[in-house]
Amino acid sequence: MKLKNIINELNIKALSGQDQLDAEVKGAYTSDLLSDVIANSKADDLWITMQKHQNIIAVAKLKDLAGIILVNDREPDQETIKKAKDESFPLLATKLSAFEISGKLYTLLKGK
Repeated sequence: MKLKNIINELNIKALSGQDQLDAEVKGAYTSDLLSDVIANSKADDLWITMQKHQNIIAVAKLKDLAGIILVNDREPDQETIKKAKDESFPLLATKLSAFEISGKLYTLLKGK
């Protein structure tokens, strides 16, 4: 499913990477541990996390992730937004908890 469709369906706010919203999302991974994401996420996944520091962009780029969704209405650090914009990487935000957005995204991607 296209990232732009997920953003529209789930009412997610795009903070950066608006030129990458045609990216195909194949799955998602929910974790707040960078090492866990490096070990277990897959290319084209959306990463769901509460982490908001700039290292999340580096990890996401390393793993070829489709984007990052920050949960609980968390505001990323200014350095994080700048890095995401410089890298043209989709940094997204939602008011929902990790549990809620994970469930909604699972339902949307699986077509249930």
